[in-house]
Amino acid sequence: MVSGIPEPGYQGQSGRGGPEVAQATDVQFADVEAAARGLAGNAVRTPLVRNAVLDARLGGRVFLKCESLQHIGAFKFRGAFWALACLDDDVRSRGVVAWSSGNHAQGVAMAAQRFGVPTTIVMPHDAPALKRDRTRRFGAEVVGYDRATESREDIACAIANREGRAVVPPFDHPHVIAGQGTVGLEIVQQLTELGETPDQVVVPCGGGGLTAGVATAMKHLHPAARIYIAEPEGFDDTTRSLRSGQREKSVPGASSICDALLVETPGELTFVINHRLVAGGMAVGDEEVRAAMRFAFTELKLVLEPGGAIALAALLAGRLETKGACTVAVLSGGNADPGLFSEIVSAD
Repeated sequence: MVSGIPEPGYQGQSGRGGPEVAQATDVQFADVEAAARGLAGNAVRTPLVRNAVLDARLGGRVFLKCESLQHIGAFKFRGAFWALACLDDDVRSRGVVAWSSGNHAQGVAMAAQRFGVPTTIVMPHDAPALKRDRTRRFGAEVVGYDRATESREDIACAIANREGRAVVPPFDHPHVIAGQGTVGLEIVQQLTELGETPDQVVVPCGGGGLTAGVATAMKHLHPAARIYIAEPEGFDDTTRSLRSGQREKSVPGASSICDALLVETPGELTFVINHRLVAGGMAVGDEEVRAAMRFAFTELKLVLEPGGAIALAALLAGRLETKGACTVAVLSGGNADPGLFSEIVSAD
């Protein structure tokens, strides 16, 4: 049941036969606040947890934002729902198209189901079966593609053009970013309730939408807070882009178990925001991610997918000084492939 949809701070437009084109060129705190009003009663206010073992190991006050407990098991529902909510009724009724390796796919599919509109999701053939199956269960049509030889964006836009549907991109879109920004807004609210002020926040980063949204909210409310990103080794394109000042690409031929974060280059809008607001980034290896998944399961009783564990992995690997600080890590998703998860948590 959809509830509490306000008038958005800006409107996207969509012509018949073409994908939605957002008019905004940036995202402001007011946009995140509007998204929060629209998501109230529709998204989960996920818990912010603290663990004595983790505090002792890192020598600081460490809080974990459990977006793995969000609808569809990942933060992506927030941005997907808000993007659909901001569409004109006539545009939305014709349906939407998206592309994703899994979590955005499920988020768009669930949001579209709530609005009662058709949706098609373009997903790679090697996407985890769990994510493909759950996307279909929400009523979406899944169209497969080959990561190595086909463009998911081209396929999705061709469908949108043919069927007159709006496109909901996974990260490079102001409504999507504003929706993800509600994660940062909730973190501040929850820390305030605990009498804490954030010193630093670590965010998993693929295309940069979650980072851009969180940074927009956090830096408005606490300008001194430092925002860092965690990326898989070889896919640290945003970290390198922050250093160079221009959008860099991931390393050709690189691979990682963090399927949710495997993006070739940062988004145009997300990079503009993140270059302005993010303090730096960290590359994290697969073995460090595996160790973080084991820690989360053993000590926190949380199931995390690899990409969802990468911020915690960066902290456990000592990539960031945490002694005496109030540090927050976003656990962005829990849609782990059962076979891979079993293998990882049972390893010595």
